[in-house]
Amino acid sequence: MSKFNLGNGFPTGDIARIAVFAALIAALGLPGSLNVFGNTVPITLQTFGVMLAGTILGSWRAAVAVAVLLVLVAAGLPLLAGGRGGLGVFVGPSAGFLLGWLPGAAVTGWIVERGGHHPSVVRLVVACAVGGIGVVYLAGIPVQALVTGVSLGKAAVFSLQFLPGDLIKAVLASIVTRGTQRAYPDAVPAVHRERLRAGKEG
Repeated sequence: MSKFNLGNGFPTGDIARIAVFAALIAALGLPGSLNVFGNTVPITLQTFGVMLAGTILGSWRAAVAVAVLLVLVAAGLPLLAGGRGGLGVFVGPSAGFLLGWLPGAAVTGWIVERGGHHPSVVRLVVACAVGGIGVVYLAGIPVQALVTGVSLGKAAVFSLQFLPGDLIKAVLASIVTRGTQRAYPDAVPAVHRERLRAGKEG
């Protein structure tokens, strides 16, 4: 019996995974947010969820999970840390970081996918650092500078406050992912990618 696909090569099991990770990222906002040293962009745990989505779901599924969350936020649901939601968050100082979650999750997953069926912890950490930190900062810092009217350099200095915590999140996300992949070998992005390719060929 063939597995039912939604649309063109979109297994229904992926819908559940995407929904779970969109909900996980939202749930990680429940502890709230923290603004330090006058920074207008808050520190939250939700970037940890974005990293996990990339390392476990792979590139495009992680991007879809983040996109689902952002669409719900734009619709007004208070799913961001501190109970924030609505279109206003996409014109605020943290707008670039929020939008950066999408390519950040995709890049994280893309790097992990190329680690084969047994991606190492080192690869996972690098993937989280490049996608979950580097790409997100690359999108977030210029927007923060533009919205707040500060120089790009000053905005970058503000963002250095996030770096120690984000590096810890990257390591934790990698450890959690490695444990998950050992317990559930199918929870490897490369496996998802191969199954999708096989479904399209079939």
